[in-house]
Amino acid sequence: MDTALKFSLPRWRLTRWLTHSGHDTPADIRAALIASLFGTLPIFAGGVINTLMISGVVAWRRPEPLYLSWLAMEVLLAVVRVTVLRSALKAAPRGGNTHTDIYILLALLWAFSVGYGVFVTFLNGDWLAATLAGVSCGAMAGGICFRNYGAPRLVGAMIFLSLGPMCLGALFTGEYVTAIVFIQIPFYLVSMSIASHRLNRILVSTMLAERDSERRASQDALTGLANRAGLQAALERVCASARSQDSSAALLYMDMDDFKLINDTYGHAAGDQVLMTIGQRMRAMLRVDDMAARIGGDEFIVLVTGIDATAALRLGEHLLHDVSQPITLADGTRVSVGLSIGISIVSGANRSPQAALDSADAALYRAKARGGRCCAVAGGGEPGAADGGVLPDGARAVA
Repeated sequence: MDTALKFSLPRWRLTRWLTHSGHDTPADIRAALIASLFGTLPIFAGGVINTLMISGVVAWRRPEPLYLSWLAMEVLLAVVRVTVLRSALKAAPRGGNTHTDIYILLALLWAFSVGYGVFVTFLNGDWLAATLAGVSCGAMAGGICFRNYGAPRLVGAMIFLSLGPMCLGALFTGEYVTAIVFIQIPFYLVSMSIASHRLNRILVSTMLAERDSERRASQDALTGLANRAGLQAALERVCASARSQDSSAALLYMDMDDFKLINDTYGHAAGDQVLMTIGQRMRAMLRVDDMAARIGGDEFIVLVTGIDATAALRLGEHLLHDVSQPITLADGTRVSVGLSIGISIVSGANRSPQAALDSADAALYRAKARGGRCCAVAGGGEPGAADGGVLPDGARAVA
């Protein structure tokens, strides 16, 4: 299953209940569990083909209304389920409606059809047909569990609908020996339901661990901002979008002025507090789709989409102002730091991650060379600055 596919979440009350995986399951993992219901196509195909073969053989042996109705039901459900599944797999990459509620309802109807087939074979006292249908039904229960354990309640409902009618059919056989079915089936139903719940929790725990591992790999441990790896991945996406859609973004490369003095004077714990505070201030200024990253000791980068040079300079001005506000250390001491900012516009020649970083780094060097606490735009991006504009701390950007 491609995790990039986006399947619609259930909307009906019944289907939401059937696919509930726990109140502590995050939304993104719940979406992945819903997507897993559309996966494992070999098991899906095996189940459909198996029930079609069993119902077909039984109807061929005894073409009676009950058996023919079972075959007709299986054929109809197979066609509709395959059609809905193919439609869902086509819609998912586009983020379209995958008709998840209908897909789940069809799964329940298929389980009922399997149970109906077992029931009518018991009802007719056809032991050969009953054996074929019963063995097939038991095998399907295992497939149901391992295909749908992303939704344990759905597993329980499907096993009940497929195996439950066997208990009812045993009442009509007139054979006392079939009473054993009343012991076996409930036991099987309970054991498979428990197994699906356990598999579900294992799956959720594994997905949480993988997500946490990915987060740690792309997140700075001290500030909670993105690290160099996280920035690189985001920058590659932004550059690819800029090339395909002729859109622009801004890369603000920031270096703190005189941060070493704070570390030397107040200690590394104070320095860490300053870094965390600055990271929080940066994050508070950005939109949801923008990114702030810490890529070195006192080096930060802000990546903003849909912005031009003038707007990037305004953002740089706000960053200079907000970051320079005093920070109260644990012992009550108030300190302040400044920033030097180099700005690169991700468009034109800067449509590759390395080119954008190199351009912003060169602009940062110019800002540092002019005394720091100011912004410099690479390549003359600021109005009125032919060699790469410089915006001093506290100055107003040119509109």
